[in-house]
Amino acid sequence: MSRITTPFDARSTAGEVIAGVDLSGRRALLTGGSSGIGLVTAQTLAQAGAQVTLAVRDTAAGERAAAAIEAATGHAVDVTHLDLTDRSSIDALAGAWTGPLHILVNNAGVMALPERTLTPQGFEAQFAINHLGHAALTLGLHGALASARGARVVTVASSAHLMSPVVFDDIHFANRPYEAWSAYGQSKTATILFTVALATRWAADNITANALHPGGIMTNLQRHLDEEQLRFAGALSDSGERLEVPPGWKTPEQGAATSVLLAASPLVEGVSGHYFDDCNEAVVTEPGAHMSGVAAYALDQEQAERLWEETIRLLGA
Repeated sequence: MSRITTPFDARSTAGEVIAGVDLSGRRALLTGGSSGIGLVTAQTLAQAGAQVTLAVRDTAAGERAAAAIEAATGHAVDVTHLDLTDRSSIDALAGAWTGPLHILVNNAGVMALPERTLTPQGFEAQFAINHLGHAALTLGLHGALASARGARVVTVASSAHLMSPVVFDDIHFANRPYEAWSAYGQSKTATILFTVALATRWAADNITANALHPGGIMTNLQRHLDEEQLRFAGALSDSGERLEVPPGWKTPEQGAATSVLLAASPLVEGVSGHYFDDCNEAVVTEPGAHMSGVAAYALDQEQAERLWEETIRLLGA
């Protein structure tokens, strides 16, 4: 099968990839839309006419984001509470949703927690938030997605998945030394594998599922990085000031482009089970060679099945 490509690339913006697309009558739910690429994604979808709901942990920040989007686009945006570490919060949102859901963007996440942190259920926090919480939400919204007759599930993963496969024998670092980037990479591999599993299972419901790497964007996601890590990434100036757009990084508008493309562009209509970066399907690469492309283990069907079964077991679904 030939690689899926579009006319867009790393420099393209969210607005450019869906210019001329009318999303009137479409309903979109986006996690983590208070800032960064989530805010840009939400604003771009609203500008195109979608009825957007922000699912956020901090509802005050969500309301401020919604007001900013309405001021910029003239379209009202709804806000609802969601704590991805709290199953009751996830179930409440999914249970309260009525009517079809055309676009689900699993955008929220945490990165490189410096110390091993467990949720009340005993799950490693990055795996719990980045994967399990979104998995529970997506599964809970299956009926709404199916009723949309052509829904799209878009999950923001990361090139950091190249740092680690899912270590099924010790997902939560109970018996191995905790390492922040390995934990983050494992959680993002899990999101891609879950996408592969969803694409197979939900094809009959006319639901597509794709994952993506947005690129390097300076957002709140980097809040746990220390000065040495930021300097290594080129995110600090010589004087120690944090750069808004470090050399080689993207603006939030560019970082949101692949999410918006997968959520709304007719160019990827019917495409499912793939991993994209820079608005095109990623090339399979060897982990450790560089931080671009996609690892074969993240797209492996057997690994996707194992991840699905483990996810269902952990969620108790």
